[in-house]
Amino acid sequence: MMTLVTGAAGQLGSAFVAALAPAREVVGLARADLDLTDAPAVLARIDALRPGLIVNCAAYNEVDAAETQPLTTLAVNAIAVLTLARAAAEAGAALVHFSTDFVFDGLTSQPYTEDDPPNPQSFYAASKLLGEWLARDAPRHYVLRVESLFGGPRRRSSVDTIVDHLLAGREAPVFVDRTVSPSFVDDVVEATLALVERRAPSGVYHCVNSGHTTWQGLAETAARLLGVEPRLKPVRAADMSFAASRPFYCALSNRHLAEAGVAMPSWEDALGRYLAKRDLR
Repeated sequence: MMTLVTGAAGQLGSAFVAALAPAREVVGLARADLDLTDAPAVLARIDALRPGLIVNCAAYNEVDAAETQPLTTLAVNAIAVLTLARAAAEAGAALVHFSTDFVFDGLTSQPYTEDDPPNPQSFYAASKLLGEWLARDAPRHYVLRVESLFGGPRRRSSVDTIVDHLLAGREAPVFVDRTVSPSFVDDVVEATLALVERRAPSGVYHCVNSGHTTWQGLAETAARLLGVEPRLKPVRAADMSFAASRPFYCALSNRHLAEAGVAMPSWEDALGRYLAKRDLR
């Protein structure tokens, strides 16, 4: 089965291509290769490739900029998803589409389940929720919410930045009032492929590592695993001036994954494997 990965130059997309390339036929397309907002071009390319699986990792994820770029945000995060869903339907392909914890308002104190009603608080979040709904046009679809991604071939994450600071002995600013369920890209890729291969029911899944922590808690754990002093600068997200609202409590339950037979390791275990895999020289 050939797999098409869109957003292949990004953190998650590049991880999918790297994981699939040794053993499977995979085509990775970055923005420069295919403009997902050009519906005729997308439909033509997918018709020519006839993939069995489409993994959409493309997104407009500039959360604050989205407030003043509504048309671009909608075009990428919603309308392009509809195009991919319809192309998947015509090709008989399964569609995997990635969404975000930002679809929730963060006004809770326990991990969100897939059955909790979304309540987006920013234009970015609303566009991602619309994309979730439009992905349903593919008869076989998996909408996977991820958050706080780390790892993969490209070091662009907040965790990478924190680890860089810790290793250099620099003070690392960390949020003390944002609770997250970190997502190790290696585990996200493995869980996604397991869902597809098991032919799990279509729907929404929270594809995050088990458990939750604050960014301060994650940084302290990383420092302990690295054997370095945790030089941290506590920062309150509530005191920051963001153009777009962000959920403070956004831990996610991955119960639906477990019910599908896909177990996710704890975020502590994932962080340890990430640090062991990372080139620390």
